[in-house]
Amino acid sequence: MIDLHYWPTPNAKKVTILLEECGMPYNIVPCHIGRGDQFVDDFLRISPNNRMPAMVDHEPGDGGEPIALFESGAIMMYIAEKAGKFYPQNLRGRHEVNQWLMWQMANQGPKTGERGHFRRLGDDHGDQSYAVTRFTNEINRLYGVLNIRLYDRAYVAGNEYTIADMICYPWTVGWKIQDQNIDEFKYFKHWFEELSERPAVARGLAVGADLPEDPATLSDEEKVRRHKLMYNQRARPAPA
Repeated sequence: MIDLHYWPTPNAKKVTILLEECGMPYNIVPCHIGRGDQFVDDFLRISPNNRMPAMVDHEPGDGGEPIALFESGAIMMYIAEKAGKFYPQNLRGRHEVNQWLMWQMANQGPKTGERGHFRRLGDDHGDQSYAVTRFTNEINRLYGVLNIRLYDRAYVAGNEYTIADMICYPWTVGWKIQDQNIDEFKYFKHWFEELSERPAVARGLAVGADLPEDPATLSDEEKVRRHKLMYNQRARPAPA
């Protein structure tokens, strides 16, 4: 059984989509990032970067001790390899997928996340207009990269559905709040609509929908505490 340390964000939903597509049993271990679960020692032993998702496979294929992994891309590579699905076995196909996994983790995810950060801050923390515009435009560029990629192939890594598609999709679900118009991206839109119809994708997206609280129920003091917790983190001291 796989334990998935999870909170319903795009990075974590990548993994639940894959698990649902594989039909692999898993157990959700909520990691409430607003409350600071990602800084607890037990979690840091699994994910030293204090970020979720993180995974523990209690039944690895080699029959040995449990395997713990952090970073969504690494987790997806592991699960797909274990399942023997959605990850080509041939040299060229596998590296075609790998480069798009790296593209997503280095570009799509971080840039979209930065835009969300500055948009949420508001002008109480200074003029955010440059940063919001900068990252909105960069996200638009990245949609264009996907659109051009998809004009002559069905899926991101070729003509087979792979983890390259699953890793990109959750970050595009919020295209409206990203101030994008997917009608501008004909080939991307076709891909997006096709993936949106997959039952396993819908199930993966829905995991943990009941976990977050209504922000309106949080006190002003709690909102300030969570803001300090989540942003402007600095290095943790090493053990003495």
